[in-house]
Amino acid sequence: MRSRLRQSPSPASDSMRQVMFGIHHNALAYAMTTLGAGMMNSIFSFYYVKLFLNKYKISEGAFHQSQVVYMIWNAVNDPLFGYIQDNSRVPCFSKRRLSILYGAPFYALTFLLAWFPWRSYEAGDWLSGVHLIVTLCAFDGMLTFVLLAQCALFAEISTHHENRLTLIKYNQVASLIGSSSVLFCGLVSENMENFGYFQSFTVVVAVLACTCMLYTGFHSLSPYDCLGSKGTGEEGQGDEAALSLSSVFCMTKQILTQKDFMIFVTMNFFQVFLLAFCNNFTMIFAEHLIPQNVLPSFVKSIMYGAGFICPQLLVLSSQNLLRTLGYYRVILFTFYVEAGAAVVMFILGPQHYYILALFLTGNMVLIQASFSLFNLPLADIIDADLFKHKRSTPLSSMVFGTNALFTKPAQSLAPMVVVSILNQVGYEKLEDIATVSDQGSLQELHDVMFYLVCLVPVCVAALQILAWTPYSIRESHTVDAKYIET
Repeated sequence: MRSRLRQSPSPASDSMRQVMFGIHHNALAYAMTTLGAGMMNSIFSFYYVKLFLNKYKISEGAFHQSQVVYMIWNAVNDPLFGYIQDNSRVPCFSKRRLSILYGAPFYALTFLLAWFPWRSYEAGDWLSGVHLIVTLCAFDGMLTFVLLAQCALFAEISTHHENRLTLIKYNQVASLIGSSSVLFCGLVSENMENFGYFQSFTVVVAVLACTCMLYTGFHSLSPYDCLGSKGTGEEGQGDEAALSLSSVFCMTKQILTQKDFMIFVTMNFFQVFLLAFCNNFTMIFAEHLIPQNVLPSFVKSIMYGAGFICPQLLVLSSQNLLRTLGYYRVILFTFYVEAGAAVVMFILGPQHYYILALFLTGNMVLIQASFSLFNLPLADIIDADLFKHKRSTPLSSMVFGTNALFTKPAQSLAPMVVVSILNQVGYEKLEDIATVSDQGSLQELHDVMFYLVCLVPVCVAALQILAWTPYSIRESHTVDAKYIET
């Protein structure tokens, strides 16, 4: 979009120009939430499936039930919180920094729910199923509340493409540091073998993460925080209309009728599925497909840590590409690379252990790196919606929330599908790889795992290429400012 819209003067509109000692303070404040959330989310997504399957011995039925409940809640809470944050007159909801400030302690507490069993679980214990349901819903609820406010900040802090790249850069540095929690957690707890150390480490992470997010809550600045209320429609729309059910449907319909939004959502659904697939099962696949005498435990810990750390390095090193080519072409290119790498790995076969380890790590890196760029297209979609419907303020939270309504179910769908497939070939009955007597069954399980490792990325990347190609907002990186900030 090359049209320009003049914003109302605001002292906060210069927030991205506040530089001291080479540091953009507002970008730093924004990124501190990423640092805190990155520490917790990386550990949670990487360990919770293995914890409940292998240590708590949850049954397949209870696991699926919890994922279904999580899928529904995960989809509903994003647009719900999005609408509340964009329309509420209560400051802790309407002001982005206050949402982060008040939500951070609860977010940290819900992170700890998974790691402390409610009693000594036996195999198939019904309480472990309840534990998983409560953990997933509580953690995702607070994650959504806090990170939805942060996502809205990304779109609202500045409309300049260059400023948004600055936010991305700070965000990736913070994510780089935060994601290293997986590496240190693996080294400290021997990949969760020493569960007491693991629990202690998660408590430390929760305290540090909460402190980081509180910094955002106290110091971040958005131009729209200076407004008395957050009107979302055309001028003259009353408070009652803004909070009515009909206005919810009207604004949601306006968002959904954007062709580019639906294209992005379709592509993002598959990305979320693939990201959950990698985060939840890379450790399980590596333990089965790569023998201990080839890669010892501490090397695998480094490998897992690299899968979470290197994506940020890749994004940071691609800043010039983003400026010259734009995010559309960079994201599309990653899909071709993912598919190509998986085809090569499938042809080589599972016996090349070092190449397989490199592929598992590289796949995690590439998928997470491209996913880290997705705030850029969403911010452009928010800008397009703001201009098209002549809104006084952007529907930032609602756009992010509506996107999540359609994409978040993939976070539950991926583990449900994979666990079902693995249990068909005996994974649920497997206690310890070293003590298995039926090597034929174990080999069948390993073959299925290898097929999943290679074929899932190929199929998903192909679908993403088809979905992403028609996206039309491709040249926003060539426009200095879509809106004049005064």
